[in-house]
Amino acid sequence: MSEKNNFIDYIRIFCKTGHGGPGAKHLMRNKLTAMGGPDGGDGGRGAHIILRGNSNLWTLLHLRYFKNVLAEDGERGSKNNCTGRDGEDVIIEVPLGTIAKDEETGKIEVEILEDGQEVIWMRGGRGGLGNSNFATPTNQVPEHAQPGEPGIEGWKNLELKVLADIGLVGFPNAGKSTLLSVITSATPKIANYAFTTLKPQLGMVEYRDNKSFCIADLPGIIEGAAEGKGLGHRFLRHIERNSALLFLIPADSDDHKKEFEILRNELKEYNPEMLQKDFVIAVSKSDMLDEELKTAIAKELPSNIPLVFISSITNKGLTELKDLLWETLNKK
Repeated sequence: MSEKNNFIDYIRIFCKTGHGGPGAKHLMRNKLTAMGGPDGGDGGRGAHIILRGNSNLWTLLHLRYFKNVLAEDGERGSKNNCTGRDGEDVIIEVPLGTIAKDEETGKIEVEILEDGQEVIWMRGGRGGLGNSNFATPTNQVPEHAQPGEPGIEGWKNLELKVLADIGLVGFPNAGKSTLLSVITSATPKIANYAFTTLKPQLGMVEYRDNKSFCIADLPGIIEGAAEGKGLGHRFLRHIERNSALLFLIPADSDDHKKEFEILRNELKEYNPEMLQKDFVIAVSKSDMLDEELKTAIAKELPSNIPLVFISSITNKGLTELKDLLWETLNKK
């Protein structure tokens, strides 16, 4: 499998939980008891389908060929009031930031955010009651037992939204991958053409006093992403979970203000709540700029958003950028 296919952030699967086992219809008969009462046991519960968070997973790749999840039925009850065995639950491990949706309704059913978090996604059917449950003073030998409840089934979607403190937003070639490789331990593939980054890259930024924060270089956004052009929604979905957004605009851009407005508008079109996040702007590739050009670029960009000039090649402004991002993440 090629490297670019190793990041899987969307899976479609058919799920079916177990049927409950039927209750037993039985009357006690042995060498000591010729005409005993009812002793039919209850049926076992059908197996659940459970989602469990695993912080060691970063992708849904391991579920790529997991197309059908068919959980086990509960066993039928038996004589001597013996309850049938429950079906063995199916546990699906997923990375943190995974949401589970019903395909037909689009409703979000489960959200996994913590390591070890377990949520019953789809419940198995309850086992039926055996005939011993229905004995009454007037009906001491009930002839009926309950069937087990059916399980539930349907097509489901699992989607991954990357969990990171800072999301890097910018056009292709803005220098996001280079910045990430310099300030974190991540080693993204870097090349000078559009859509080099086809999957989110995560890296930890080591800060002062053993503190750190997580930054994600997300696939390059282009005008029209909100309508699904380019990587479209698959990219924008990952931005939803970031606490703050770092807009990276290259110094050699033809129009810095227009580039920022396009990026911000794409986020707004996708989800207006994106604009409630904290923004920081970094002008990349600025090692060749003099003070006069920096002043001119700063005037083009919004005055109410923190701005820093950086160069990933010369490390210029990177300490200032880390300070700014840390302050943004930890402000009250």
